[in-house]
Amino acid sequence: MTPHKHWVHTIAGDNGKEFADHKTIAKGIEVDFFFAQPYHSWERGANENTNGLVRQYFPKGTSFESITNKDIMYVQHKLNNRPRKKLGFMLPIEFLSLSLSNQKVAFVT
Repeated sequence: MTPHKHWVHTIAGDNGKEFADHKTIAKGIEVDFFFAQPYHSWERGANENTNGLVRQYFPKGTSFESITNKDIMYVQHKLNNRPRKKLGFMLPIEFLSLSLSNQKVAFVT
C-alpha cells in the first residue's frame, strides 16, 4: 500500500474542465474518482469546508492576482495548524505525521 492510500480513499470532483484528465489523476495516485452532481455541494463536504476556511482569509470577490505566494503559505500554515473536530481535535499536520509513522508494513518470507 502506498502512503497516500492511508488517508486518501476517494476524490469527489465537480464538473469543471480542471478535472478533464480525471482518469490519469485517479490512476496516478491510486484512488477512486467520483463526480458530484451539479448543485449538490454536500457531496464534496471536505472541499466545501476547506473553501469556507480559505474564504476567512480571502473573501469572495478577492482578486487572486494580488495574492502572493507568501500570502498562500501563511494561510496554508494557519489551516494546517488549526485543530479539526474530524481528526479528534488534532492538527492536520499532526494527523498526517501520525498516519505516516503508524503505517503497517507486511513482509513476505
